[in-house]
Amino acid sequence: MNILKLLSVILLDSSLDYTLPFAVLYVAGLWGLFKKSGLKPWWALVPVARQYQLARCAGRESEGRVYSMVTLGSIVLSVLTILMNYTPAEAETVTVRDLLLAVLALSLTMVRLVYHIRVVLGLIEVYGVKRRWCWLWLTSVTSWIPAMLWGFGKKYQPQWKVEDIKAELARLASHGSAAVMDEGLTVNLEERSATDFFHKKVLLRDIHMAIPQGHMVLLLGGSGAGKTTYLNAINGYEPAKAEVLLNGINMYKHYKKMQYEVGFVPQSEMMRGKDTVLNTLLDAAKLRLPQDVSAAQRRERVNEVMEIFGLTPVKNNLVEKLSGGQKKRLSISMEFISNPSLFILDEPDSGLDGVMARELFVQLRKIADTGKIVIVITHTPDRVIDLFDDVIVLAKDSARTGRLAWYGSIEDARAFFGRDKMEQIVKSVNRKEEGGDGLADEFVMKYADRQKVGGAA
Repeated sequence: MNILKLLSVILLDSSLDYTLPFAVLYVAGLWGLFKKSGLKPWWALVPVARQYQLARCAGRESEGRVYSMVTLGSIVLSVLTILMNYTPAEAETVTVRDLLLAVLALSLTMVRLVYHIRVVLGLIEVYGVKRRWCWLWLTSVTSWIPAMLWGFGKKYQPQWKVEDIKAELARLASHGSAAVMDEGLTVNLEERSATDFFHKKVLLRDIHMAIPQGHMVLLLGGSGAGKTTYLNAINGYEPAKAEVLLNGINMYKHYKKMQYEVGFVPQSEMMRGKDTVLNTLLDAAKLRLPQDVSAAQRRERVNEVMEIFGLTPVKNNLVEKLSGGQKKRLSISMEFISNPSLFILDEPDSGLDGVMARELFVQLRKIADTGKIVIVITHTPDRVIDLFDDVIVLAKDSARTGRLAWYGSIEDARAFFGRDKMEQIVKSVNRKEEGGDGLADEFVMKYADRQKVGGAA
């Protein structure tokens, strides 16, 4: 009997009250359901993974991650419980361990039930049936019934397949590549992907643009839209299936040569508090300038950068004694030492008040005016938007892939999105469950169509 229970638990990803025949019928139903939804049907045979795939069929991929992990915990706990019952001496004894296991089992069951209901409600929407079907999915005795009916009944068909939206959005990749610029940044990114939860996850797709020298560009996008992934692809830190050229030179093929041409300032400040400003920049110069640069030339460059960013009066001060604004300028100075052609900054105004942030962005504007390309992420863009030339808007489409919803001038962006504020533009492409308007697909397609007919971005 215990062997049958173990097989049932592992086969059905569930608690002890399931019987093996119901388990077989349930898994068979999932086989048909996955096939109808455009997934590989054999996922129904894989414990834990099938819960995630079921959530994908329901359009609830994020819930599926939690659902599958909680299911794994339930399986492990159930198997342990069965195995412990093999010992007769412990069968009639209630120990602290038994109580702890009972509490853990109850907690896992409650969490799993919540996510199971969320996934089932998603399936109900996809199949266009009444909500009372949910009750059949909740019990071990009846869950196989909707699984078999929906999986093999001709009457029950999903309104869309898992890959349908991806296929529809993937067609937009045909709008062409950006022309390579001899002076400036050219990005032709086809795809950036990773393996995530039993399947290939496309993080970014079809991003093409050409940014001229001397432009200061704002990078916008909601959480998870792929802003950092995009920047890492540009600077070569996380290469994508792409062609990235800076002033006509391929960044990926000539990475060692081009690493001095790109400056990247992360949001977090990585500086030793006990060092002086001068020593911090001298150390940065050793790392960021070519090896053939002499000590005298390094010091000259450090003095020049300190003057540019107003750090000369505090060059002998300890880093830990600097103000927030001074620390930000020092962090930027460390990357600017190499005099990069492309300067990327991730929230450089984080923690600064309006006045200090404004002064910082004015300085970045001056850097762009020297012929550099400056790309900036900021969560408060509207207070300094007048200093930017262009804006890039990334958005998560229905397949949870980062896509290009806009690249072009600030004024054209306002007209394209029908919003005056940059923060309103971000809200328009954010998903509804994230507090947005859920219009990402609409604007991704609109921008792609604009490019197809030759509209200038």
